[in-house]
Amino acid sequence: MGTVGLWSLVRFLHVAGAVLWVGGQLALSLVVLPLARRMLSAKDRDGFASAAGRRFGLLTGAVFLPVQLATGWAMAWHRGVTWASLADPGYGRTLAAKLVLFLLVMLAAAAHGVAYAKGRPKTARVLAMASLVGSLGVVLLAAALPVT
Repeated sequence: MGTVGLWSLVRFLHVAGAVLWVGGQLALSLVVLPLARRMLSAKDRDGFASAAGRRFGLLTGAVFLPVQLATGWAMAWHRGVTWASLADPGYGRTLAAKLVLFLLVMLAAAAHGVAYAKGRPKTARVLAMASLVGSLGVVLLAAALPVT
């Protein structure tokens, strides 16, 4: 077994960031918010959901997103990925699809926050689900990429 080098650490940080982002979405959607709906009054539930969403959004913007962008860029650079190579069959197209889906997920997550802030809970919920499903798609595409 080889030693853990710089690129193993970079890949670890990328995977850990994805785990925290997608795991956080799953935990909020499947555990925290259903319990809040069942156990809290409507006023308390709305305040709790709003605070949890703001905190998760802050962590996303301050930690998850910068880590994903920095480590993703570093791994692509290390592998020699160019804009042109994103059109190549195999790795290039899979990475391109992952990047496009990641962008769509971030847009859906941002739109979710806006919809929630504007008092459009149904739209916010649809966008949250789209972000979650899209995030799972990003993970699937990432799993299809060979180790860099």
